[in-house]
Amino acid sequence: MLTTLKTAYTDTRAADLAWALGREPLPALAVLDLQLGCATLQLRLLGASHQVLLDEAGNACSETVACMPGSSTPLPLGVAKRFGEWEYEFAARVETLSQGQFAGRAQELLALVADHPNGLAGTFPGSPHAFTAMLAQRHEGQVRWRTWHAYPQEGRLVVTRSRVGARMPVAL
Repeated sequence: MLTTLKTAYTDTRAADLAWALGREPLPALAVLDLQLGCATLQLRLLGASHQVLLDEAGNACSETVACMPGSSTPLPLGVAKRFGEWEYEFAARVETLSQGQFAGRAQELLALVADHPNGLAGTFPGSPHAFTAMLAQRHEGQVRWRTWHAYPQEGRLVVTRSRVGARMPVAL
């Protein structure tokens, strides 16, 4: 699903993104509710990037990557956490692209996500290449999602991937 977000483009620098796990739902500009096996997943586009809410078998997870005033947790390159019966992994990278490369990559990603049944993308007013996009799937008992946060004025694309699944037993 592709939508035009009716808000000002508020997180205008890749370096302003922060990461948080366990935040309450924030006001969303666009939402996609998904049922992936036994898991209920909600992809949320915020005025300041994204939030994912996951609920499965009474376990819940909330991931927020956004411009969050007062946040002291910058966007990490990687995180691995255990909570309850779940393992959570997060990874992020920043791609720096030329103007021409950026335009091509933006079109490619928006086309991929817009046509996918588990995809949500929103473009911001003012630039056709200012967008946040999300894509989710269930694979081998795990719920996974990828996100792309575009900063055309900097030529930067922030790419994240996350995975949540049951903890694997340790072999003795």
